[in-house]
Amino acid sequence: MSKGTIDLQVLDHDEVLERAAAWHQSGKNVAIATVVSTWGSSPRPVGSQLAIDEEGNMIGSVSGGCIEGAVVHEAREVMSNGKPRLLDFGVSNEMAWEVGLACGGKVEVWVERID
Repeated sequence: MSKGTIDLQVLDHDEVLERAAAWHQSGKNVAIATVVSTWGSSPRPVGSQLAIDEEGNMIGSVSGGCIEGAVVHEAREVMSNGKPRLLDFGVSNEMAWEVGLACGGKVEVWVERID
């Protein structure tokens, strides 16, 4: 597995999709992760996206960095088997206080392969 580039900046929705389409058109496997619901403390709103290619290149963000590693792991599986997944991440209020957040929260992320 080669190391790819990482661009976790907050981007316009179209920029993420355009880069994902370019990767796909160049023959790479690509997955898109999209925030589909949030509750409580969530760094990124519904509709935020992260695109990942088979080389580990990423663009966009679904959480500002705190769950991206897990999302990328799942995206690699989705690219491999073609089966989309709904991921559920949450943190209790108690755990949130321990790491300096005002409150806990939940985020659901839909991961799908571009075909």
